[in-house]
Amino acid sequence: MSQDSEQVKTRELDLESELRGRTLRVYFELLSTKDPVGPRELQRKLGLSSPSLAAYHLDKLTEMGLVRRERGEYTVEEVVQVGVLKQFVWIGRRPLPRHLFYAAFFTTALATFLVVYPQPLTFGNLAAWLFGSLAVVLFWYETWRVYKARP
Repeated sequence: MSQDSEQVKTRELDLESELRGRTLRVYFELLSTKDPVGPRELQRKLGLSSPSLAAYHLDKLTEMGLVRRERGEYTVEEVVQVGVLKQFVWIGRRPLPRHLFYAAFFTTALATFLVVYPQPLTFGNLAAWLFGSLAVVLFWYETWRVYKARP
């Protein structure tokens, strides 16, 4: 392994260990917000006890190099995919669970199979229907589970 890839891996592990709890919630909120955010606004959005607590987490993110401060407001400097953030795909400022795309694909494939290719109930058709249904249920469950785990 090269020295550069070792440094990248070490930084990812450091970020993952530091980016937890409220700090992760603050970072997630900043990723979802288009405009720069101040501590008071962040405190209100996340229901934190005080603006100083929001400022503490924002400063922590600044020290980590993930957030930039300009005139008392904060914006995302670097987007990282560590921890639970690996489970999301960002489309614009909207986080979507990765499994959503698989769930939508298998739901569409199963519906297409049932509507376009109506067949008599044979063992093969029943097995295909059950396999497709199982995939749909599992992917929608995983999508819901990851969505609930968002910071």
